[in-house]
Order: sequence, then structure tokens, then C-alpha cells
Amino acid sequence: MDRRYFFKSAIAAGAAIRSSALASPNDTVRVACVGFRGRGKDHIRAYSEMANVEIAALCDIDEAVLNAQVAAIEKAKGKRPAAYTDLRKLLEDKSIDAISIATPNHSHTLQTIWACQAGKDVYVEKPCSHNMFEARQIVAAARKYGRMVQHGSQQRSGVGRQVVQHINEGLLGDVYMARGLCFKWRDTIGRKPVEAVPPGVHYDLWLGPAPQHEYTANRLHYNWHWFWAYGNGDLGNQGIHQIDMARWGLGVKYPTKVSAVGGHFMFEDDQETPNTLTATFEFGEGAAKKMLVFEVRHWMSNHEAGIGEPKPGNTVGTTFYGSKGYLSMWDEDSHKYESWLGREQTPGPGSSSAELMGNHWGNFIGAVRSRKWADLHAPIDEGAISTTLVHLANISYRLGRSLRFDAASYSCTGDAEANRMFTREYRKGFVVPENV
Repeated sequence: MDRRYFFKSAIAAGAAIRSSALASPNDTVRVACVGFRGRGKDHIRAYSEMANVEIAALCDIDEAVLNAQVAAIEKAKGKRPAAYTDLRKLLEDKSIDAISIATPNHSHTLQTIWACQAGKDVYVEKPCSHNMFEARQIVAAARKYGRMVQHGSQQRSGVGRQVVQHINEGLLGDVYMARGLCFKWRDTIGRKPVEAVPPGVHYDLWLGPAPQHEYTANRLHYNWHWFWAYGNGDLGNQGIHQIDMARWGLGVKYPTKVSAVGGHFMFEDDQETPNTLTATFEFGEGAAKKMLVFEVRHWMSNHEAGIGEPKPGNTVGTTFYGSKGYLSMWDEDSHKYESWLGREQTPGPGSSSAELMGNHWGNFIGAVRSRKWADLHAPIDEGAISTTLVHLANISYRLGRSLRFDAASYSCTGDAEANRMFTREYRKGFVVPENV
């Protein structure tokens, strides 16, 4: 969706930008963090370091995780945040300005819609949706309720901004291809038996929109990424960052053709998603055609284009190829880039400055204050487009064939089976609405 269309449609729909004061006194932004056994801890750390930002509430379905973080914030700040296991109860608090979501993928869209309906701004982790249908609904909710909704694509607040500037200024000439890599050393998750839900874990709330399933330890706490009911594999876990970066640098939106092949190699365990995958996306037609290739590998691998060296094990980043040279940028902890120009591959611009990491949460808080969508570095409409690439590739992999995608109709041309995989059946009480 074109950003100008997003802005104009929002205003036309009556979602005028709010200019009133924040709900909290003294211009303090009151934030609630939702889900923080893993990535959510970074959310808490970021907001804790900001002036005039208060972590007013915490929400997690695991009482042990919740109580530990409540105690930690009380000790550090001298004030105890409110504690919730059910997000719906938290959203009744009118003094909360924004919520920051780091829950499993299958809950991102519904929780964001609930928050928008409750008048809250939202920072939502990647990927913003679990399927194609949800990617449209989360944008519709932000538009209808006029909320600031930031996608967790933090490279758009960091090194990615400088890289895209170089590309737009013509450093690489005609950029025709981007290649994203996610080579991560991930061991088997083994097999876990059905067992009783641990005390203090509100499993029904954790399942949320997903189908009812007996509890096993592999279906909670990070390993949920490797089950189709909750996650999207490493393509949607780590790979969404590289896909978003590649799409941004190429200056493209929706693909016209998608093909993905791979499998789950080496390990006989509970994992359903592929641990080795190659996805190819084609954009445009004729002379304007561009290409994006993305790879997942979960075991021993080489480094490519210098990405990851000298650190052993992981190779995570994005490379852009143009008529004048190529540029590689690292993810992980380095946040750096290098370029090589001409036939001689002469070293061009590059940087490894820590300043390139940026502050994505700070950018979000700035937009909460300004009430300007244009201030968001990763507005939800951009995040939703990148997320659809993840879903289309996974559908191609699961069906074992290429897809032709028509952005105008938001469908796979002549492929009813693929189109049925755009959504899912939702459990009662956790239905992602068709009319937000």
C-alpha cells in the first residue's frame, strides 16, 4: 500500500490525527510492555532509559515471568507497575498511552487491533501478522483509529537508513537484486511429551487465536517459532528483518512471483517449519524487473560477502547488487556495512559505528508525542507489506509450487488453494475481525 494512500485514506475515514495532551500528567508517556520473557526485555530496557517515559504496566501470561519483572522495575525505579495476565484488562486503563508488544507471532495482530480500539498507540514486534489476512487488518485498524503503530523493523532506525541513502544517491548504480541471509547455528529442539500446564501459566490466553492443543514444553518459550500454529519459521523470526531491508533498498512493494523450496533436515524432532529454505521473489515486469533472494540455514555454513566474519557460526545480513558494485550490511550485534565498487571491487563507503544502531523505541515515542505518522521510521503499512512476503514464501514452500501474486486483488492468481491459506479459523473469543 502506498504511504500517501495510507495517510489520505486515514483522514478520509475520520481518523484525524489527535492533537490533545497525553493521558498522563507532566507530558509523561505511560507505556505498558506485553510479553517479556525474550525480546520484550529489550523493550523494558529501552523505555527504562528514556526521560519522561514511565513503564506503567506489565502483562505476561506466565506469572513467574511477570512477577520477576514487576519486582525488578520496582527495585530500579522505586515505583511498582501494574501487573496483568490478560491484556484486555490492561487496555481498560485509560491512563495508558501506548503498549509495546513482544508476544508470539500468532497474537500480534489481534492484540494490536484491541489496543487501537482502546485508543492506545502500539509498538508491535515483527512480523506484525501471522497470515496474509491479518496483515491487512492490522493496517486497517491503525487507519480507522488514527493510532501511531510502529513495526519492530529496527534497521529502519539504524544502519539501514544510511545504506538506503547510499543506494538512492546512486552509489551502486542500477540496483537490480538483493540477497538476504539468515545462517544461524540452531540445534534440534528434540521431542517433548504432553504434560500438565505449569502452575501460573495461563495457557488459554497464550493460545489466543490459535487452535486448542495439549500443552508440551516445546510449544512455549521461543520454540513456538517452529510450529505453524504460532510462528512462521526463521523466515518470519529473523528473516523478516532482512526481507524488509532488502525490499526497502530495492524500492519495491509486493512481488509478482514467489517460489520457495527447502525442508527440515538432519533432525527428527517436533519442529514443523523448515530449517533450510531458499525463497525467491520477483518484482515488476520487463526492464523494471527486480529480484530478492532469501536463505535460511540452521547449521554449519560459510560466510558470504564477508558477512559475519570473523565471528564464527552466524551469517545474518543483506547484500545489494547494482551495475556499479555491491554493498553488504551486517545484522546481529555489529550493525555495519561495507561496499565494493567497479570491476576491481575497490572498497567504497562503509561504517561500523555504534551510532548506526539507532533507537527504534525512541523513534516510536517521538511519534506518540508528535502525532505525525510521517515521523515513524517503520509505520505499520510498510511492516505489513514486508510481512506478506514471509507469508507468500511459506505458502509456496508448503504447497510445493510457485505463486503468482496480484497486488490489486491481494490474491494468488488462479490458485484457490493458496488463497485459502491467507487466513485461518480462530478460537471463540480471539477472532481477528473482518471489520475492525
